[in-house]
Amino acid sequence: MHTNNNIAFEQETLYDYLLVVSPGTSITNDVTALKKLVAQELGMYGSRFSKAHISLFRSEFPERFQDDFVQLLDDIARKQSGFTLYTSKFDHFEHGPDKRTIYINVANPKPMVELHKKILQEFDIKPGSFKPHITIARAISTPEFNKVYDHFSNQVFVRSFQCKSFTLLRKPASGGHYEPVKEFVFGDEAVQQDATLFNYAA
Repeated sequence: MHTNNNIAFEQETLYDYLLVVSPGTSITNDVTALKKLVAQELGMYGSRFSKAHISLFRSEFPERFQDDFVQLLDDIARKQSGFTLYTSKFDHFEHGPDKRTIYINVANPKPMVELHKKILQEFDIKPGSFKPHITIARAISTPEFNKVYDHFSNQVFVRSFQCKSFTLLRKPASGGHYEPVKEFVFGDEAVQQDATLFNYAA
């Protein structure tokens, strides 16, 4: 007897999930201006139009795991308190001899490192080295880097913002743009928001 097993073998669509902290409108606008400056010299480059963010976690998995993932993140956010992050200066990563990434350094990385660790522990992943940062130009070639880094080297970028939530984004692993799935507001902030709404209502 011949049964049709094709359904079992259908490839599930994989999504590329990215968990980010947004540094607020004012820093986002500043970073957009810096990216524009780089683009004036280099033309179009990879991370030109990505919105300013600090990446916390990235993973690829099928959509059917999304609800569980969201549930986990809900739990983490509920137990998390808001904190202030400070940026300080520009710096760069080297990816081998021919690629460089220009970024803004976080001056007090500890609260972000702790949050990153909590997320990885939920997945039983051993935390590696994690450096919170806001990317200006990702993985540009060394000649491109040499052309623009004068604008940034030894320059400071002193800002601060309240970290009150993180946002889950996703895109098909095959390519495309990240779309928001959900914003997770931290526990103490959620309580404050409810209290404010209650005051307005009263």
